[in-house]
Amino acid sequence: MTKSRLAVAVLATLLPAAALHAQAPAPAPKPATPAAAPKPATPAAPKPAAAQPQGKTLYTQAQFDLLLRERMAQGQPDSPELRNAVRDELNTRALLVQEARKKGLEKKEDVKTQMDLASQTVLVRAYVNDWVSANPIPEEAMRKEYESIKSQIGDKEYKVAHILVEKEDEAKQVIADLQKGGKFDEIAKQRSKDPGSKDRGGDLDWNAPGNFVKPFSDAMVKVEKGKFTPQPIQSPFGWHVIRVDDVRDAKVPAFEEVKPQLQQRMQQQAVERYLRDLRAKNGV
Repeated sequence: MTKSRLAVAVLATLLPAAALHAQAPAPAPKPATPAAAPKPATPAAPKPAAAQPQGKTLYTQAQFDLLLRERMAQGQPDSPELRNAVRDELNTRALLVQEARKKGLEKKEDVKTQMDLASQTVLVRAYVNDWVSANPIPEEAMRKEYESIKSQIGDKEYKVAHILVEKEDEAKQVIADLQKGGKFDEIAKQRSKDPGSKDRGGDLDWNAPGNFVKPFSDAMVKVEKGKFTPQPIQSPFGWHVIRVDDVRDAKVPAFEEVKPQLQQRMQQQAVERYLRDLRAKNGV
């Protein structure tokens, strides 16, 4: 499953999300987002602030510009309404900080700890973003990874269905019933242990071989269109009877189409390697 997860994550536009999960073929999970993600694109700098409304200003221009950029990066358009909301938020924050300090809350141990952690978070994010900028993924490395993923996917896609059972004898009985004229989808709904496909008559939709564990994919590519496996197929999830409904040429997206996803994925991997090396170097 490990090889196919990367292929699905990077070439998501190519394949339906289906792979073998903890019980049976089902969508391969997306890779977890690491604690430190690559630096996002910097939004355009906000225009100079309009004249301030009447009243006190309890924040700096730098604070205003930073918070405005953050709101714009979240998709809010620059507007007088947004700028007024930012001013109100900053003034409210400043007033609440004043009141908190009057009560000496910043001296409480748990509050001090939270403030320290928040400060670390900002510094860590800045450092990781700086490291990513200084260590870009080379174009050659991305193209090499792209070709590797293409080779894992192969040049064919298969529309398949399966029936998953716990024991080999059960799978043999399924095959015997099918050979006697039993309906594949009805047997799947009655006996399959795969919760992700049984209600669809075992249908797994279109997939490349690389989406499945090797025993499943090796058997799948040998089955003729419209036929099912004459012998049960064992995988880490149980025993399968596999039917191939159709075969078509795989439509692999061009490198430029998947380059942004590939770059992000490889940057995340590079950050993870750097953090592992950093911990090992310092014995933690």
